Amino acid sequence: MEFLFLIATIGLILGLKFMGDPARAVLGNAVAALSVVVALIGVTIKSYDPAAGAGTFNIVLVVCLLAAGGLIGRVMAMRVPMTGMPQLVAMLNGFGGLAAVVIALIEGIAHPIGDDMRTTGGLLLLSAVFGGVAFTGSLVAHSKLEGKKLPKARPVHIQAARALLWSMVALFAVYMLAPTPIMPFTTLLVIIAVLSLIYGALFTLPIGGADMPVLICFLVALHGLVALLAGMFFHDTVMLIGGVLVGATGSLLTVAMSKAMNRTLRSVLAGVIKRDTGTSDREQDIRPISAPETASLLAFSKQVAIVPGYGMAVSQAQGVCQEMQVMLERMGATVHYIIHPVAGRMPGHMNVLLAEANVDYDKIIAMEDVNDVMDRYDAVLVIGANDVVNPAAETDPNSSIYGMPIIRAYAAKQVIVLKRGMATGYSGEMNLLFDRANCRLLFGDARSSLRAIIDELKRI
Repeated sequence: MEFLFLIATIGLILGLKFMGDPARAVLGNAVAALSVVVALIGVTIKSYDPAAGAGTFNIVLVVCLLAAGGLIGRVMAMRVPMTGMPQLVAMLNGFGGLAAVVIALIEGIAHPIGDDMRTTGGLLLLSAVFGGVAFTGSLVAHSKLEGKKLPKARPVHIQAARALLWSMVALFAVYMLAPTPIMPFTTLLVIIAVLSLIYGALFTLPIGGADMPVLICFLVALHGLVALLAGMFFHDTVMLIGGVLVGATGSLLTVAMSKAMNRTLRSVLAGVIKRDTGTSDREQDIRPISAPETASLLAFSKQVAIVPGYGMAVSQAQGVCQEMQVMLERMGATVHYIIHPVAGRMPGHMNVLLAEANVDYDKIIAMEDVNDVMDRYDAVLVIGANDVVNPAAETDPNSSIYGMPIIRAYAAKQVIVLKRGMATGYSGEMNLLFDRANCRLLFGDARSSLRAIIDELKRI
C-alpha cells in the first residue's frame, strides 16, 4: 500500500506543478485527479483487515461512500457556474472543517484520553479548533460571497473574537502544561469545539469584501492543517500527505494574495470596520457612451487593453470578448488582457475564464508589468471590473481599499467601462475612475454590449 501512496504523492506534486503553468493546467488537473484515485484505491485495500474486524462490510461501505461522494462532486461540478466557484470552494472547506470537529468529538468521547496521552489529546483539541474555525468561517465567507444579508460588523465582534481566541489558547496551554487536569478531557474538548465554532463566525464577519480572496486562501490553508493533524492522529499516510500539500499551497496563496492586496495577513484577519467617508452619497459626473461610439473608438486604436472582472464572469462574456479581440487584431490593433491578482472572487478566477475562451497565454499581461506604461494604450476596455481599477486605492486614505495595488487604467488615453448600472464593487467603495475626463461608461449586460460592439465593427 505504501507504494500506491508514494505514487499518489508524486502524482499530486506533479499535478500542482503543472497547474502553475497555464499551458499545462488541464494536464495537471488530470494528473492530480488520477493520483487521488490511486490513493483512494490504496485506502480501500488497506481498509480490509478481517483480523481486526474490518472485513468485506468495510470494503463495501468505503466503496459506497466514495461512489456517493464522487456522484455528488460530479453533480456540483456540472451545476455550479464559474461565478459560483468561490462559494463552492468556501463550502467545501467548511465541510472539511466540520468533519474534523465531528471526528475529534467522536474519538475524544468514544476513546477516553488518559492523563498520560496529552500529545494525542492535544492533536484532538487542535483538530477541533482549526476544524471549527474553518467550518463557521467558511459559512460566513460563503454568505458574503452570495451577497446574503449578515449582521453588521461592529467593534464588539472583533473584541469578542479576540477574547475567544485567547480563551482557547489559555485552555490549550493549561491542558498541555498543568500537572493535573483542570477538568475531564471530554468536557474540555466540547468547550473548545463550541468556542472555535463561535470564534470562526466572529473573526470572519468583519473581514471586508475586498479581502475575501485572502480569506478564502487562508481557509484553504486551515483546511489543509486540519487534514495534517488528522493524518498524524490516525497515522494515515494519505491524510498526512494531502494535509501537507493543501496546507502548503494554501499558505503560499495566502501570502501571494496578501502581497497583491498590499496588506499584511494580520491586518486582514484582524478585520477592519469600514468607515463612512460620505463619498457614497456624492453624485458623480458620469459620461455615457454608446456601442457604435465604442466600436468607432476601438477601430481607430492601435493599442487596446482589456481588463476583465467579476462582471464578465456573471454575464459569461469571455467568448464574445475573445471574438472581439480577434476582430480588432485583424483590423491592425494590438490587444492585451491585463489581470489583477485578486480580480474576481478567488485567485486565478479570470485566468480560468480566459482559458475557457481560448485566449492565447501571451496576450495576458500581469498588472505589475504594464502599470508604468499604461499611457501607451489608446483605449482600455474595463469589463465588469471595479475595485481593481479604482483610483481611490491610491488617492483616498479613508477608503477601505487604500493601499491596494490597482491597474492604472486611468492613465490610458481613453477608458471605457462596461457596467450594468452604478452599483459599487465588492468592497462597497465608489469608483473614482468614473469621474475622470477620459472615462466613459457603456451601460448594459457585458455580453450584449460586446455583441453590439462586434456588430458595429463589422460595419466599419
